[in-house]
Amino acid sequence: MKKISVVLALALPLAAQVAKEANSQYKTAEGRQTVASNLSAPDRDDRQKPRDLVQAMGLQRGMAVADVGTGIGYMLPFLSRAVGPSGKVVAEDIFDDYLSAARQRVASQNLTNVTFVKGTEKDPNLPEGALDEVLVLDAYHHFDYPETMLAAIHKSLKPSGKLVIVEYYKNETAMPNGRALTHIRLNKPDVIKEIEANHFRLASEREQIKDVQYMLVLGKN
Repeated sequence: MKKISVVLALALPLAAQVAKEANSQYKTAEGRQTVASNLSAPDRDDRQKPRDLVQAMGLQRGMAVADVGTGIGYMLPFLSRAVGPSGKVVAEDIFDDYLSAARQRVASQNLTNVTFVKGTEKDPNLPEGALDEVLVLDAYHHFDYPETMLAAIHKSLKPSGKLVIVEYYKNETAMPNGRALTHIRLNKPDVIKEIEANHFRLASEREQIKDVQYMLVLGKN
């Protein structure tokens, strides 16, 4: 009985929310609006290099791709055009206000191959076995339950499907005022280790924005 108690005590932290600091600003509509303003900054294309990102993902016409944590839908026009009219983009978020903003962006650009799903902090509710790629841009550090999220993403991918993570480095210069040191949960080696422990394997990696963000491409084990 004592051994069981010890095992349970050790297991409890694994089930706990792990991204509390990163998610603190998302608890109120006002906080989310502040984040949304940053996400729609006029210079974001110059900083984020979305076209380079889409090219590095290797998206082709007719593919199905999901944008997990789509937020205001910043990446949706780029993903939509990459997969073309015969392709499919699934935009996921857990907040209704972000999904509403993303829908407006899609409608304003007449993107007809984008659908929306509302996820939860444990499940993005993606279609099972239907996706060629799942993009998680600037959102992995917001996963409160990475193991369950990764299991759901794994299930959504086709056998040859890929998980694409674009994440901030955990260092003093990745975010203003050294914020990444507390806002970002794991450094890159530990992100890779955590994802590979959940039935993925690293296929490639690259620097997305020098000293700011990196990109990981992972296949299914």
